[in-house]
Amino acid sequence: MDDPLYLRVAAHYRRAIDTGVLVPGARMPSLRTLMRLHRVSLSTALQACRSLEDAGVLEARPRSGFFVQAPRRSTLQPVREPEPGSAAVADPAPYSGIHDRVSDFVARSERFPVVTNLAQAFGAPEAYPREALKNAALRALRRRPEVLVSPVPPQGDAGFRAVLARRAMAAGMSPTPDEILVTHGCTEAINLALRAVAQPGDLIAVESPTYFGLLQVIESLGMRTLEIPTSPSRGLSVDALALAFSTHPGLKAVVVVPNFQNPLGSVMPDEEKLRLVALCEAHRVALIEDDIYGALGDDGQPLRTAKSWDRSGNVIHCGSLHKALAPGMRVGWMLGGRWQARIRMLKYAQSRPNDALAQIAIAEFMGSHAYDRHLVRLRRQLKTQRMLTAEAIAAYFPAGTRLNVPTGGMTLWVEMPGGRSSAAVFDAALAAGIRVAPGLMFSNTGRFDHFLRISCGAPFTAQIEAAIARLAQIVAADG
Repeated sequence: MDDPLYLRVAAHYRRAIDTGVLVPGARMPSLRTLMRLHRVSLSTALQACRSLEDAGVLEARPRSGFFVQAPRRSTLQPVREPEPGSAAVADPAPYSGIHDRVSDFVARSERFPVVTNLAQAFGAPEAYPREALKNAALRALRRRPEVLVSPVPPQGDAGFRAVLARRAMAAGMSPTPDEILVTHGCTEAINLALRAVAQPGDLIAVESPTYFGLLQVIESLGMRTLEIPTSPSRGLSVDALALAFSTHPGLKAVVVVPNFQNPLGSVMPDEEKLRLVALCEAHRVALIEDDIYGALGDDGQPLRTAKSWDRSGNVIHCGSLHKALAPGMRVGWMLGGRWQARIRMLKYAQSRPNDALAQIAIAEFMGSHAYDRHLVRLRRQLKTQRMLTAEAIAAYFPAGTRLNVPTGGMTLWVEMPGGRSSAAVFDAALAAGIRVAPGLMFSNTGRFDHFLRISCGAPFTAQIEAAIARLAQIVAADG
């Protein structure tokens, strides 16, 4: 059977690229030109270019068209999986000190002018629909000027919660709007969840490595962490967690990022998510799910949440638009499960409802196809930036460097060779005007000091490539 027409058109240009007729950086013929030359529809022309983009030989540039990419550079070995024996979970962190450590890194960052920031885990401002959100906010003010002088419903704007409930269906959940509580981002949601299920001194299981902000929240609440081995490819080890339940019967909660975990970028397979939900339910231990990156998968297919398998209310689901839509608005939400009433009380006591204007504006945008189109653009942009950043690391970093390239999200977890110190690399990079996130921040132990988290949320430019090349020199010198 003949290949589809769009693949035949794509093959024509793939040959031109492979033979050097179209060189890296060259602009592809416009879609209109392809339609005329090959007598195909706009849909076929676009499919042909998209297939070449997915193959890594073209890149789409906003309002400019498609361009030939430089050939892929050498790849790196993946980050090592946890050792089989690591199912023997380590004792709880022997000290609390993540606040001091993070504060120290922030303070040192402020002493040097940062020219290139490779530490921020969100997209560039131009990646988000600024004008559309501004116009939505203006329309909301014209329609409902009273929102500026009226109390907000305790759970959040009803229209926004209705939109969130509809969108949640794509991830396998079926909440009612009344079950949704709007929060000040995902951090407040996790803070409320932990306060609802645990007390100071209680033990909380987390992934290892995990986002340093979570470690800060747990420490600020006077709780302790138990780090569970986590695979760069499959996420948290459910077997190790099962062992932890038997050796640490006082566990009160498990906090997990099943989809594009920060910093690893791992995605738990659905069968592991199901095992995790069942295990926590069997032990009556709260499972707190952070799904802040779940909408940012390359293929656009919705990833199921752990909450989608919850039948007893034992899973607390936390989400946010901080990464996917509006970093400046800090709008999040949560499903409190069987702790819903307590969480509502804690939210009221802690911070009261969020302001309504942002919720109304976001509801209008999220309730339309404009949000879906934005996500398509953002995912493609992040995929390209992630690939180019990974290729630059492979090209410039010293031999023995390891790297996993996830299929979504906006960060890369880099294992430096020879036990290089992330703290030393952090200091030397800052002196060169480059900011990275040292692996030492992602654990209450020192086991990840030879890692760096590098962001690929910003467009890949010559400045970023030069910064990665300079960072590679610093890593090599540290060895």
